[in-house]
This record gives sequence, structure tokens and C-alpha cells, in this order.
Amino acid sequence: LCSVFKQEVEKIRIKITSLGLTESRITSDETIQQLFVECRLNNFLAEETPLSLPKPTGGQRIHYNYSAVINVDKADNRAEREYLKSILLKPHLPADSLKFTVVSDPPEDEQDLECEDIGFAYVSLKEIFQKQRDIIDEDIDVFDSQDASAVIGKLTVTVEALQALRSVHEECKTD
Repeated sequence: LCSVFKQEVEKIRIKITSLGLTESRITSDETIQQLFVECRLNNFLAEETPLSLPKPTGGQRIHYNYSAVINVDKADNRAEREYLKSILLKPHLPADSLKFTVVSDPPEDEQDLECEDIGFAYVSLKEIFQKQRDIIDEDIDVFDSQDASAVIGKLTVTVEALQALRSVHEECKTD
């Protein structure tokens, strides 16, 4: 049982459930048709939804129901673990968040177009630790990539990181 628990504390679980857009330049832009979501922990690792889905229209949501696991065990993922330590130990580290990027995927017939980042959403790992609670199916704001003050939609996500952060925090105390 102990090893099962140990494996659980060495992981951050992420689920990207759905995305809804508010009226914005994104909803009216004809070139933006298919969207996927990428999730990144600092510079380590990016996970992205395997499918890009048609852009949701007025009040609808698109459902990805995509889950990923970031391993942060000492044996194989030292860099990730050191990064989590730095989040807990350095109060003013700017990059203390998981970053979700909403990306426009060009249509099949226009492959010369590039993927374009259209919005960003963030989940603060430091805040999860401070509040001592994971984020379960919460709507987070998606900010326009061209105007960080404009909210262009909501992304429903789950981030289960508390056990991993507690484990790293315990380690900080013993180092």
C-alpha cells in the first residue's frame, strides 16, 4: 500500500475538460476553425489534447475530456521536482503556474498556415499548495494572446498537484 501511495504523490494529474469562448476577435475570426489545448509545466514538458475540435460558437462548449500525468518522482524526473521545490521555496518566482495555451490548428486544406496561440490560462501551483486544495473541474479564464487583459473564454480543468507538492515540501524540510 505504501508504494502505491508513494506513486500517487509523485504525480501531477491534469485534465482538460472543456472550452467555451466569449464573443471576441476569436469567435469572429474566420481563419480560426479548429482548436486544441496545450498544457506546459515551465520549460519541461508540454502535453496537448490529441484532437483539435471545431471552434465553439455562441455559448457552446467543446469537450476534450483529455487527461495527462506529469511525473515528478525523484528517480527519473529530478528537474521537474527541483522546479516544484523552487516554487515552494522562492516566493516571488514568476513562473509558478501550469500554463494552458489555446491553439488554433490550421484547416487540412491550408497547411501552409501555422498553428497560432490565441489564448492563455494559468493555474498557480503555489496557490494550490497555499490553499491546500486541488483544482477540480474549475473554470479558469482564458486571456487573449494579443491583449492579456481581455478574457476570451473559460477552460474547465482539473489539476491534482497537492500530494506531489506536499511530498516535495516535506523533502525541502529534510534537505
